[in-house]
Amino acid sequence: MKSLKTLLAVVLFALTATTATAATRDSIAYEFNKHAFLNLQGGAQYTLGEAKFGDLISPNVQIGLGYQFSPVFGARIQANAWQSKGGWNTFVENGSTHAFNKSYKYKYVAPGIDLMFNLSNLFAGWKPDRVFNAILFVGGGVNFAFGNDEVNDIAKHFTAQDIAKYNLEYLWDGSKVNPFGRAGLQFGFRLSKAVSLVIEGNANILSDHYNSKKAGNPDWYFNALAGLKINLGPDVKEVIIPITIDDPAPVYKDSIVYDKVKIENLRRDIFFIINRTDIQESEAYKVQEIVDFMNKYPSATVTIDGYADAGTGNDQINDRLAAGRADVVVKALVDKGISQDRITYDSHGSRVQPFAENDLNRVSICIADPKATEDVPRTIRVRVQ
Repeated sequence: MKSLKTLLAVVLFALTATTATAATRDSIAYEFNKHAFLNLQGGAQYTLGEAKFGDLISPNVQIGLGYQFSPVFGARIQANAWQSKGGWNTFVENGSTHAFNKSYKYKYVAPGIDLMFNLSNLFAGWKPDRVFNAILFVGGGVNFAFGNDEVNDIAKHFTAQDIAKYNLEYLWDGSKVNPFGRAGLQFGFRLSKAVSLVIEGNANILSDHYNSKKAGNPDWYFNALAGLKINLGPDVKEVIIPITIDDPAPVYKDSIVYDKVKIENLRRDIFFIINRTDIQESEAYKVQEIVDFMNKYPSATVTIDGYADAGTGNDQINDRLAAGRADVVVKALVDKGISQDRITYDSHGSRVQPFAENDLNRVSICIADPKATEDVPRTIRVRVQ
């Protein structure tokens, strides 16, 4: 009989207890991802010369293969090709007295290397969903010109005086090799995660020997191009940060006594994107949890500490980011009705790193102290009658 009573007591105790469990909630952050890209472009070229502007326009194409090393810096190998032009605005054919505009064309292929600097990310910070990007590039390469038949046909019957009159002292046949330098701007409009519409303008400088005419100064041509930039890999990666949230302590239903116990502090870590100080939509629920906690305990205060990661930037940049991350959380709490005198905040730049993993240190750590106690139940063993 005694054994049966003991067994019943154990079963009753098990049925009247609840078991503590734990749940997890994932926080998602976004980071820049190094990637290759392809440029396919077409447009028009204007070769600087003496003839009318419209007579010196010719078609132009360009293909490039590049790599984006960081949000700001990239490089590409490109080949620009098709056609250049030259001419005169006072050309007179043999046996005539009538002067008119005359132009001639020749072909070329100009492979080169460009260094590319994303001005939007440099001055406004990297954003994973930015639609517009302005890119400055500088570079150079080698221009291989050929097919110069038209001007050679024109000059077949020129005398030495004609050669000098039309400045053809640098007339060439066959092929011509010239190094070139160039600079330009590219404007990108994001169409999807992988594809952007790009509009580009560039200026190219070569030696005075390029267009067969002696001018006493370098030759120039200018390209206006439009086309597509295709990412050959993702430019953004997701970082999932699991956060464990403990369920309330177990409550026992039989023979309960209550102890006065200080309510535990509430801690929420609000994570930020690299070089950003605005609260992500995926982190906004943490601000609301702090607000709910502060409203529940009117005597509660909260301390906010902003940080930046030591793996990027410098002390000046990181001090600004850490302070901004603390300030934006303070503003969010005040906007939701929390009095300023209940909030204490500070920032530590990247001199203090609360987490071992570098990227997690882009954070504001918020600790709310309720300054209150609650009656915590303590269960006494079930009495068996």
